[in-house]
Formats: sequence, structure tokens, C-alpha cells
Amino acid sequence: MSKLPAIKGRRLVKFLESMGFRVTRTKGSHVRLRSEDGRVTTVPVHGNKDIPKGLLRKIIREDLEISLEEFLELYLRYKGK
Repeated sequence: MSKLPAIKGRRLVKFLESMGFRVTRTKGSHVRLRSEDGRVTTVPVHGNKDIPKGLLRKIIREDLEISLEEFLELYLRYKGK
């Protein structure tokens, strides 16, 4: 299994928007996103801090409903832009 990258909250929000999610609301430092097919996730944007690995893994598996490998492939392709 590949290692998860360190991702800042703002960068993850931009990446999810490129995947078809859109911001539905912001409350404090948390951004709520929803996709067309009904998947929902909340991303903490705490200044310039990275998202903890466990939370990132939970967002990928449970909220995005994709595998870690699939996420890494999409993220590396996105980062290449």
C-alpha cells in the first residue's frame, strides 16, 4: 500500500472540487462539500495545517467511497496539472 500524502485542507477542497464536489456551506473552519451523486464530506481548513492521516483515510474510504490506491492515482494526476 502506498503512503498517503500530507495534504492541507484548502488543497483537499480544491482537489475535491475538481472531482465534481461543490461547496455547500462553510461553518467556522469546516467546509462541507456535496457531489452530484449525493456523497457528502466535511473538510477542516485550520490555517496552514495538514489534515491528520486518520481523518484523510476516513474521508477517502467512507465519504468519497473509493479505495486509497484510486485516491492516490487521482491525486497524483491532479497534482501534475
